[in-house]
Amino acid sequence: MKQYIYLLLSTIVAFYGCHSGTGPDILKADVIIYGGTSAAVTTAVQVKRMGKSVIIVSPDRHLGGLSSSGLGFTDTGNKEVIGGLAREFYQLLYDHYIKPESWTWQKQSEYGNKGQGSPAIDGDKRTMWIFEPHAAEEAFNLMIDRNKITVFRDEWLDRENGVIKKRGAIVSIKCLSGKIFSGKIFIDATYEGDLMAVAGVSYHIGREASSEYNEEWNGVQTGDFPIKHHDFDTLKISPYVIAGDSSSGILPRISSIVPGMRGDGDKRIQAYCYRTCLTDNMNNRVPFTRPEGYDSTQYELLIRIYNAGWRGTFNKFDPIPNMKTDVNNHGPFSFDNIGMNYEYPEAGYDRRKEIISEHITYQKGLLYFIANDPRVPVDVRNEMGRWGYSKDEFSDNGNWPYNIYVREARRMEGEYVMTENDVLGKRDVPHSIGMGSYNLDSHNTQRYIKADGFVENEGDIELPTNHPYMIDLGSILPKSDECRNLLVPVCVSSTHIAFGSIRMEPVFMILGQSAGTIASLALEKKKSIYELDYEEIKARLEADGQILKYTMYK
Repeated sequence: MKQYIYLLLSTIVAFYGCHSGTGPDILKADVIIYGGTSAAVTTAVQVKRMGKSVIIVSPDRHLGGLSSSGLGFTDTGNKEVIGGLAREFYQLLYDHYIKPESWTWQKQSEYGNKGQGSPAIDGDKRTMWIFEPHAAEEAFNLMIDRNKITVFRDEWLDRENGVIKKRGAIVSIKCLSGKIFSGKIFIDATYEGDLMAVAGVSYHIGREASSEYNEEWNGVQTGDFPIKHHDFDTLKISPYVIAGDSSSGILPRISSIVPGMRGDGDKRIQAYCYRTCLTDNMNNRVPFTRPEGYDSTQYELLIRIYNAGWRGTFNKFDPIPNMKTDVNNHGPFSFDNIGMNYEYPEAGYDRRKEIISEHITYQKGLLYFIANDPRVPVDVRNEMGRWGYSKDEFSDNGNWPYNIYVREARRMEGEYVMTENDVLGKRDVPHSIGMGSYNLDSHNTQRYIKADGFVENEGDIELPTNHPYMIDLGSILPKSDECRNLLVPVCVSSTHIAFGSIRMEPVFMILGQSAGTIASLALEKKKSIYELDYEEIKARLEADGQILKYTMYK
C-alpha cells in the first residue's frame, strides 16, 4: 500500500511540479542530478545554459568531489584535450590566483609553478592546474551561483525504496529526508553509482579477467613486469610477526589469501586514501595528533621497510600554492589502505561510515606514527615533524578532507564498454563525446605473501597511453532495456583497467558536460536519449568547446 501511495504521489509530481501546491518536500525539474562531484556541477551548468531546469541532489555538503577535497595536483594528461566547462573551471582558478590577495602564505614568485608535465599556471591559456581545496570549492560554487542552479545538500538517496520507475524510466527519486525529486531525465554523478544500481542498471565491481575483453593489463597482476612502481621492488621483507617464522602469525595489513594467477578476474578494487592538504608553514600548521583507536602495531611492516633502507615517504608531497601539498600514496607502504575497501561499493551507509572511519584512523595514525614513534628512523621522523594539517583548509571538518578518494567502485555495463584497446588506440571509438589521455593507472588492490615467503603488493599499473583517446557515447548510457532516461558520466561503462585512465577529474567534468548536453537535446527535441542523432550531439558539443578528436587522429 505504501509503495502504491508513493507511486501515486510521484506521478502527481511529474505532472504538476513542485511549484503547484504539491508541498515543500516534492520538487521537480527537467533534469535531476544525484551527486556532488565535479561532474555533477558541469552537468548542471550545461543543462541550465541550454535552457532546461535542473536540480542537484547532493549527498555532500561541499560540492566538487575530490577536486575540492584535496586532489589539487591535477592528473591532467594532455591538457589540449581538456575543453568546455572543464577548462572553464581551471580558468576560474587562474582568475583566482592572479589576484595578489590569493597568495596568503607565500608570494606567487616564490611558488615553484610545477605541474604535471607543464607549468601549473599557464598564462597563455589562462588556466591554473594546481590549486588549494578551498579555491576549487569557491570555483565550483561560483559556477553554481552564476548559473542560478538549485542545490540540495546533505540529501542521501533512499537505496531501499527510493527509485520509482514506470515503463523502464525513472519517475522520481526519494531521499532519506523524505524529499522527493521528480524529473524527465536523471543523472548519476556519484563516485559509487548508487542511483544506477537502485535503478536496476547492470554494473561490475572488481577486475575482469584479461581474457574477457581481450586485454593485457586487466585482472590480477602477479609476477615480474617492468611497469610497477609501488611494490617492494628488491626489498625482501618478511610478513611474519617473528621475521622468517611462518608459525608466529602474519603482520597487520597483509593478506594470507592466495592472490590468484596473472590475468584472473576477481572482486578486489584498487585502494582508497585521503588526499591530505599538509603544510610546513608554522603559522598555518596544525600538528598531527594521535587519533582515537590508534594502534602502532598496524605500522610494523613500515618499520621493517625503513630498516631495509627505503626512504620514499615524501616523494609524493606535491606542492600546491601557499606552502601546501597534495599528498598522495607512494611506495610499498603508504597512505593507500590496501585491501580494506572491498565492501565499500555495495555497503549500506552505516557500513560505509565504518569503512571510512577505519581509513581515517589508519591514515591519521600513519601520519602521527611517522612523526612520533621512536622506532621510525630519526631523519624520517624529523622530516614528518615539520608537517601538519593546513589550518585554513577543511576548517569545519577538523582540517581533514571531506571526501575519501573513491578511485573505483561500481562501473556500469552499458551500451558500449570502454576497454584498454580503446584507451591504447587499438580499436576505433565510433561516437566520441570527449577525450582522455592519462596513464592506465590502477593503484594496488592487495598485499600478499609470495611463494618465496616475502611480502608483495599487487595491482599497481602505470602504463602510458602515449596519445589522447576518444570516449564513446555508449559508455555513459545504460542498456536501453534497463533504464531509458538515465545518464552515468562518472561510473562509466568500462573495464577496470580502462577506468584507470578515464577516472581523472578533468575527464569526469568533460563527461558531465556531455551528459548535460545529451539530456538537454533530448528534452528539446522530445526524443529519448537513445533516439538522438550523433551528428547533432557532436555539433553541439563542439560548439560548446568540447574536444572530440585530437589532431593525431585527423
